[in-house]
Amino acid sequence: MPLFSSPRERRLWIWALVVVVAIYSTLGLARTVADALRESGLLESASDLFWGGMLLIGVMILIQGLREGSRGVEIGFAVGVTAIALLGFARTISAAERSHFIEYAVLALIVHEALLERRGQGRRVPIPALLAVAGATLVGVVDECIQFFLPSRTFDWFDIGFDLLASIVAVGSSVSLRWVRRWIGRWRRTR
Repeated sequence: MPLFSSPRERRLWIWALVVVVAIYSTLGLARTVADALRESGLLESASDLFWGGMLLIGVMILIQGLREGSRGVEIGFAVGVTAIALLGFARTISAAERSHFIEYAVLALIVHEALLERRGQGRRVPIPALLAVAGATLVGVVDECIQFFLPSRTFDWFDIGFDLLASIVAVGSSVSLRWVRRWIGRWRRTR
């Protein structure tokens, strides 16, 4: 039996790996880059990067919810869920915590899609949403464990909490949108 159930699943797992590599590759460089940006006066524009990342997450959630010819109520729900997710992400304390929201929300969404694709191709995948949240959070735990051994970084339970929260909000939004689509579809068929 092949490792991947479809070419789409393979692409999604490759993208998930790219995100994980990007997260881990910044471990040694993050403090250096942040200090250089702060000294050059560019750190204030980090909020622009944050909002760009938030826009990416919002687009991912909207695409998820607006697939396959959505109509009024579905579009309204998708926009509402996206707005709530973006506002929740925006309420973080600092740029570092914001980056955790972006990184782990994107990772959780990609993993969730890969697991749904796998299940859609007939493979057994129990509770894809829970597995996606657990997988993204595990990446965050490993990230923090690595930081424990780096001289310029520290292990932080608070960051793991942000990673978990970002995963829950992103995957929860996606699951909610899918549920509303199914419910509206059933309602339309019974009319």
